[in-house]
Amino acid sequence: MRRSDRPRRPPKRVHARPGHGPTKDGGYVTAEAAVAFPALVLLVLGLATGVAAMAAQIRCVDAAQAGARAAARGEQAAQATAVAEQLAPKEAHMQLTVRDGKVRFQVTTEVRLTGGPWSRLVLRVGHTAVAADEAAP
Repeated sequence: MRRSDRPRRPPKRVHARPGHGPTKDGGYVTAEAAVAFPALVLLVLGLATGVAAMAAQIRCVDAAQAGARAAARGEQAAQATAVAEQLAPKEAHMQLTVRDGKVRFQVTTEVRLTGGPWSRLVLRVGHTAVAADEAAP
């Protein structure tokens, strides 16, 4: 029998490193990745939302303190609110209360979760600053 008449065998696979050849895992790595990847995406979205909420909280604290100081010095409510609006997050709600020789300035806002169906969920952050009314008799 000549060489050309013999049936050809598939070539042997040679792997450079032992233990890195074909395995019998049956696609388990693919299944694990399919479960792990969405979990990682949710984790990153949650962390991004947490950072956004912390930034909004800090801005609410700064705005409330500035508004309370301005109102305590005797400035009009519109002026105190304008000072606070410069520091407050967008679409923040502000409330000024003067009672019993104290000025209370409250700033609140909502932070929406980032991403698809979770964007309907809302985190509410805010701060209330209290100062002594210097204009009170």
